[in-house]
Amino acid sequence: QVQLVESGGGSVQAGGSLRLSCAVSGWTHSTYSMTWFRQAPGKEREGVALIDSDGNTRYADSVKGRFTISKDNVKNTLYLQMNNLNPEDTAMYYCAAEYLTLQEWPYGVSWSIPEYFGYWGQGTQVTVSS
Repeated sequence: QVQLVESGGGSVQAGGSLRLSCAVSGWTHSTYSMTWFRQAPGKEREGVALIDSDGNTRYADSVKGRFTISKDNVKNTLYLQMNNLNPEDTAMYYCAAEYLTLQEWPYGVSWSIPEYFGYWGQGTQVTVSS
């Protein structure tokens, strides 16, 4: 049974940094796309960053240059390093996983659509104050 467990959220001031972790267990497939999503109150869930088993990454325009996604395959843990945080980054952050790599992703379908991910963690809250 696949389980994703996020940690590392918290409250920081604008300009600060946080590193989110997502511990992955029960993943038996050799390929994956693993993504960080976030959802602010009253807003739709949005894709923040993705990494696949080929090492390819994708980022939302709003976080490029500030956030870095990585995965430690020995620890089976997904990370999101978030620097220069601003209040607009305040949201519940979720990790999600699917068996497809970006190369296998359905043609014309964005990587950042939540409905295409079948495995989800419970989320960790990030709050950035000005």
